[in-house]
Amino acid sequence: MTFDRTEFLRLARDLQQRADAVGLPFAPEAAKRTAVSRAYYAAFCHARNYAERSLGFQRSGSGQDHASLRTYFRQQNDEVLEEIAAHLDEVRTWRNQCDYDDEVEELDAIVRSAIQNAEFII
Repeated sequence: MTFDRTEFLRLARDLQQRADAVGLPFAPEAAKRTAVSRAYYAAFCHARNYAERSLGFQRSGSGQDHASLRTYFRQQNDEVLEEIAAHLDEVRTWRNQCDYDDEVEELDAIVRSAIQNAEFII
């Protein structure tokens, strides 16, 4: 059975809601950063799978697929797909910040926006 990656978005929402709860076995910042990462992967994988099934996109199986998918959407000359590409750009940037930067400013706002963008994409 194929894994439904939109489950990552459910996990992101749960992490966002529980991040500031008392008594969690991990830091709230870890939950928030992970929520952004999972929101991105939910959106990216959903968009990638749609592009493969419906638009003829062919993945390479490498990290280059992230940029290639956004470029592919922009080349379709479709307003909605261009907007999806823009949202993917934003969430990817935030995901990279959350995964690689030691400090992330306005993390709560990023979490909210990443989840909203992922919901739009899906």
